[in-house]
Amino acid sequence: MTTPVLRMAASALAIAAFAGMALAQDVAREDTVIFDLDRTIQDPENFNWMTPGTKRMHGAHQTMWEPLFILNYGSGELDPWLATGFESNADSTEFTVTLRDGVEWSDGEAFNADDVVFTVNLAMTNEEISSREASTIRSQVASVEKVDDLTVTFILQNPNPRFLVENFGVRIFGSFLIMPEHIWSGENAATFAFYPPIGTGPYTFTSASSNRAIWDRNDDWWGAKTGFMDLPAPKRVIFLESGGEESRAQLMLSNQLDAAQNVTIGTFEAIQAQNPNVIAWHDGYPYAASDPCARQLEINTTVAPWDNANMRKAVAHLIDRTQIVNIAYEGTTEASQTMFAQYGSMDPFINAVVDAGYGLSPNADPAAAQALIEGEGWTKDGDYYTKDGETLSVNIHVNSASTEYTRTIDVIVEQLQRAGIDARAVPVENGVFWGEVLPFGSYEMSYSWLSCGSVNEPWASMGRYTTADVVPVGERSPGFNNTARWDGEAAEAYTAIMADIAARPLGDEAVPGLVADAYQYLDAEMPFIPLVQAAKLLPMNTTYWTGWPTADNYYNHPFFWWNHTHQIIHNLEKAE
Repeated sequence: MTTPVLRMAASALAIAAFAGMALAQDVAREDTVIFDLDRTIQDPENFNWMTPGTKRMHGAHQTMWEPLFILNYGSGELDPWLATGFESNADSTEFTVTLRDGVEWSDGEAFNADDVVFTVNLAMTNEEISSREASTIRSQVASVEKVDDLTVTFILQNPNPRFLVENFGVRIFGSFLIMPEHIWSGENAATFAFYPPIGTGPYTFTSASSNRAIWDRNDDWWGAKTGFMDLPAPKRVIFLESGGEESRAQLMLSNQLDAAQNVTIGTFEAIQAQNPNVIAWHDGYPYAASDPCARQLEINTTVAPWDNANMRKAVAHLIDRTQIVNIAYEGTTEASQTMFAQYGSMDPFINAVVDAGYGLSPNADPAAAQALIEGEGWTKDGDYYTKDGETLSVNIHVNSASTEYTRTIDVIVEQLQRAGIDARAVPVENGVFWGEVLPFGSYEMSYSWLSCGSVNEPWASMGRYTTADVVPVGERSPGFNNTARWDGEAAEAYTAIMADIAARPLGDEAVPGLVADAYQYLDAEMPFIPLVQAAKLLPMNTTYWTGWPTADNYYNHPFFWWNHTHQIIHNLEKAE
């Protein structure tokens, strides 16, 4: 039985966009893999990834720009790519990376240590470069040196055993991308558009517009010439803006899309019922893969009354996470116990927090919330709390790019409304959300995942909330760190513990206890409120291509908008 969304005609805009693209192409459909794009390409002739906006996830860092390493979520190891290995000194303040011999840019120039040193120095010396990865490099690296054409040494400002996986290992979404010195040299990196772009990957840029980007295979790719890896099977890769869940479902049904962005479970089951070639991460319910970016409610701690920790904790008590799971996610995820993604590798840290009494209940506690709100002088007057003639209200910004985001906030808004807080959802376009709202603190509360980072150790997520990253509202938060502007004595105590954890090697037995010690301050001050684990139900079509990543074919995770998508494309094989 089909759902109404699939019985309706597909979005005319999305179908027209695909039809126009198909007319222009000269590569057969069976040689083309088409990925879903969940956003409009704001500036199709700008590929400067160091500045804000959509510059890479419409194919650039999936097909053209290759990383040095790729973190394998299955093994926890760094798989070598443009680099072959590394060494570090005893206190993790110096890392020497060996680059792969024979790598070339698509214009035939050699890729070597000069490119790495040049690009890193761009980030270190140009304060106008504002991407998260560039800001992180600037905050961590003291100097970078060329040892020889295939060897680079990084000298860090402070010990950091996580340096390579954080910056060059595609731990979350992307990595610090190396650019060609022979093209970027002499350009202003804050304004250079880098169009048309080039890279070292097996695909070269063909064309882009606001709703699609096309990449064609470079049969002279260095990887095939050196024996590193065979040419990928697809001759063309397209990233197509589907226009939303209804349209992507129709495109999947008609085999005009090979991998789709997140859909609801009802939509997925309806797609699969009509097109049995469509699969997901799990073969059966709940189908979805766990995303490492657990969802949370961000709170601007500088804005009254949410500058009061008791008011923030009251909101945490009012949120029923079980209801979010059941309604917004249709049961495909679970409530968060802590800020962390609930992978097995994170169990020691999650358990330490829960055992210390700082874990979150999946259910609401209205009585506890009421006591905190009334303790701050607010009284219920009709439907809402009031104080000194002011109604207790909050605007919650939400990225309108996905129904997952908007449905979650709709549930939370309803919960807060019922409890006496005049809450309102403020949907904003993706570029505005990430470019203006979050980094500059232009919100009271917002829905996001800024604790994202920890997949095998805790510092990557917890280190994002130290006082070192506090800047005034209106000034860009470095790397989207501590956009809550959380400060004060508790934040300082938390920061001191984070400094201790940061200097310890991975696997240090003292770290779980230190995590619990630090978490008491997060629990007491609640600068953000963990909500649910993120789940991505991504339909993958086997009509033309097989070899998709699944729980049973786990060479890595299935998030095809990430920089590791090179692995996915290389694993695809033409369907029989």
